Amino acid sequence: MKYKVVIAYDGTGFSGWQYQENAVGVQQVVEEVLAYLEGEPVRIFGSSRTDAGVHAKGFVGHFRLTKPIPPKNLVRAMNSRLPESVRILKASYADDRFDARLSAKGKEYRYQLYQADILPPHLVPYWTFCHRPLDLKAMQKAAAFFVGKHDFVSFAANPNRELETTVRTIFSFDVRRSGHKYVFIVRGDGFLYKQVRSMVGFLISVGKGNETPEAVRELLEAATPRTARVETAPARGLFLWKVFYKENQCYTTSRNT
Repeated sequence: MKYKVVIAYDGTGFSGWQYQENAVGVQQVVEEVLAYLEGEPVRIFGSSRTDAGVHAKGFVGHFRLTKPIPPKNLVRAMNSRLPESVRILKASYADDRFDARLSAKGKEYRYQLYQADILPPHLVPYWTFCHRPLDLKAMQKAAAFFVGKHDFVSFAANPNRELETTVRTIFSFDVRRSGHKYVFIVRGDGFLYKQVRSMVGFLISVGKGNETPEAVRELLEAATPRTARVETAPARGLFLWKVFYKENQCYTTSRNT
């Protein structure tokens, strides 16, 4: 039986989603629980990779069990054995053709930034801190230049593996403020290695007045490998918020998301 699960996790203590031999990834702890339930190794396939320290609210995975368990029971059974930093939010039977990564039509990431003189301690794991004032309108104007189909090589790190293309499509990119909190919301058909953190890092530079909004367009048109000019925002503020499939609408951002 094939299953689809939606997973939330606090990435603070993990090396990212993917299994690694010299560190603990979220995939490893999930597979250990599945192996316990199945009585033999089970491989879970994820919708994407996340870096060390990055969080997820709506990560999606799929796997197969030879000992079928009703979805509701599966959620309870897995959560009773997973660490508190990892939770299965939802489980369902999946069509045999479903693939958590290949079937995805888009993803939404959110980045959280706290601007003030002091960052409250309870926000430290989930919010990046900035003490300098930020120009919201300038960041919103700059974010709009990212929307569309572009070569994002200037806003991505080297993944140390071959890529077919560095062209991606951004459906929407919003920057919102509520008090001291800024949230960057980006939706696209896919993202390169550290692309979201690079885009946000550059928007923060725009907000500080170090770059102009039009500089985003200039870098996209140049399509040259990323330089020190494009800073990578810290991992802790980033969340994989949602993965979209054919039944979801991912081309616009709703205030009710």
